[in-house]
Amino acid sequence: MLRRLSMAIVLAASVGRAHAAIDAGAIAKLTGIAPEVQGGVAKVSVPRGDLHVTVDGVALAPFQGLTSWAAFEEAGDRTVVMGDLVLAEDEVSPAMCAALDAGLEVTALHNHFAFARPPVFFMHVGGTGPTDALATGVAHALAAVRAVRAASPTPAAGFGGPAVGTPSAIDPKPLEAVLGGTAQAKDGMAKFVFGRTTTAHGTPLGAAMGVNTWAAFGGSPERAVVDGDFAMLEGELQPVLRALCAAGIHVVAIHGHMIHEEPRIVFLHFWGTGPAEDLARGVRRALDAQRA
Repeated sequence: MLRRLSMAIVLAASVGRAHAAIDAGAIAKLTGIAPEVQGGVAKVSVPRGDLHVTVDGVALAPFQGLTSWAAFEEAGDRTVVMGDLVLAEDEVSPAMCAALDAGLEVTALHNHFAFARPPVFFMHVGGTGPTDALATGVAHALAAVRAVRAASPTPAAGFGGPAVGTPSAIDPKPLEAVLGGTAQAKDGMAKFVFGRTTTAHGTPLGAAMGVNTWAAFGGSPERAVVDGDFAMLEGELQPVLRALCAAGIHVVAIHGHMIHEEPRIVFLHFWGTGPAEDLARGVRRALDAQRA
């Protein structure tokens, strides 16, 4: 009897927390969007009809998965937010950096469609804390998107900046000094690989099996490009994202490559252009953030 009573109390408390009153008025004021409130959850939505997206030649309405949203729910003495922002390619970096600067977490970045024109990406965000702080973070991310579209109604076809030097003629030595590793050199390019380890299916996996952070540099020393992956533990993701944002290196995907691995590894793909040593210093700051 005592055990059943205790379980009933726990269940009642859980239901009470799940349906605690959320401050919808504060969310509306801070985001500029009247939320829909249902079951203790307040959800703000922004249909992206301004993007005029076709998928496989079919014009999509926002109702078909092209709506940005953020949902807020009380959890004891704090609020939890989860959301998904629909973004054109040129909106990703501004929205991501704005969300991170405002204290939100960015938890995934990927596509939901194939043959989308213009291409659209989906950036998942989350966080816990005071309602006002979380709503302000969502507002800042949405404002960054609006600023991009106000400057250019048509999504950009590239990141911009000077063209990358051709043919590739990267000197690996200065980059080795910055990154603290030995480069693999090929056809004027330089690549650095830093191994990580995990276990899947009872088997240890390391760099040779694709569990690694890497960065490849091409172009010229003055006009270079870097692309690569970060392989991270979940707790390393946010510091690495913030470091790359600060360095002006674009994050182009965040997702998993495996299932059932322990510990879980999150992969982040990046792209940046500029002087080769500046790019290497940006990657090094992200590596340092990861190691910290």
